[in-house]
Amino acid sequence: MPVGSDLAAIVADFFKHTAGPIGVAVSGGGDSVALLHLLAAARRDLHVVSVDHGLRPEAAAEAAGVAQMAAGLGLAHHTLPWRGWDGHGNLMDEARRARQRLIAGWALARGICTVALGHTADDQAETVVMRLARGSGVDGLAGMAPHHAALGVTWVRPLLSVRRQALRDDLVARGVDWVDDPTNDDPHYDRIRVRQALLPLARLGITVEGLTDTAARMTLARQVLDHAVQRLARDAVSVEAGEVCIRCEPLLAEPLETQLRLLSASIRWIARTDYRPRLAAVMATRAAVLAGKRRSLAGCLLGRAGAVIRITREPRAVERAVSATTGLWDNRWRVTGPHAPGLEVRALGAGGLALCPNGRSIGVSRAALVVSPAIWQDTALISAPLAAPDGVWTADIAAGFASFLVSH
Repeated sequence: MPVGSDLAAIVADFFKHTAGPIGVAVSGGGDSVALLHLLAAARRDLHVVSVDHGLRPEAAAEAAGVAQMAAGLGLAHHTLPWRGWDGHGNLMDEARRARQRLIAGWALARGICTVALGHTADDQAETVVMRLARGSGVDGLAGMAPHHAALGVTWVRPLLSVRRQALRDDLVARGVDWVDDPTNDDPHYDRIRVRQALLPLARLGITVEGLTDTAARMTLARQVLDHAVQRLARDAVSVEAGEVCIRCEPLLAEPLETQLRLLSASIRWIARTDYRPRLAAVMATRAAVLAGKRRSLAGCLLGRAGAVIRITREPRAVERAVSATTGLWDNRWRVTGPHAPGLEVRALGAGGLALCPNGRSIGVSRAALVVSPAIWQDTALISAPLAAPDGVWTADIAAGFASFLVSH
């Protein structure tokens, strides 16, 4: 098990090529507190952030304790409050998403592109078991990635090779206290039940080390699959006005897994979903579309036109989508032009397309045009950048298709 000097070397090596300031998310628990101290010894361009979910009465005091600890290390600290829980849905998932959104906004406002998280080898092992229980494939069993880009920030996990107990031993040696969250012993949560189950499983040889080794091997396998789908995309895919067109001949020449990955990546790129659609749903949709039927999946429409599968946004998914012209419409389109109060971005729609007499002569499908961004002032169409280019307003997709071909 690594000792203090080994831990310091692991962290220093992880960040040796990282330029610019680093954020570190600290809850007050042992893992993140240990990461804070290890990073503070390695980097001075460090900023500390905590999220107060407001779910326990002790949370505010714990965040204040982190602030005091950061001050003792000469570091800036910010507490971000979240009060968005309405009692419905998956609390752990909602809290995780809120935490990520809040921290990303905090980081970007300060020019911080990298945020460090305190996940350990134990967390990785628990993740693999949870995903195994859900029937995950290669992507799921690859576990958590040491680097992951989302919401404009690179999230890093420098301690995935380190056991939780090693971090606590390091804190004890430093004379540093930490907070034990009582939910870490609450068997109502899946992760805690898995954590408790790993103790007897170790007697069968199913250990944290073995599970993290499995995650590492699955990561290598995932890289091969990513390479295959990137090659297929180069051979089979064209993107037109936000619509993905896939030629059937090269698609069907590939193994089924590669086909499904390309279809899933296309849907995720168009709908901007966090997760791939369920495998069974993608397989059923693929079969139906190849048979000439139209299908809707995850806010996208899929259909076959001769030798090409066309995937576009579903009109119902954007009929209420509205943003300022300076914002990101439908979480993917950015428009540029003479921004002014009273202007907003909405879908062009069938009615708007009817106002663009040359819209069908520009070589873009009607399905793509009706869901394309348009600039409106109340009910007046100001510009339709894709259906009727005017040289005044333009519309571009913020993230390229290729970025969604790599698994996360």
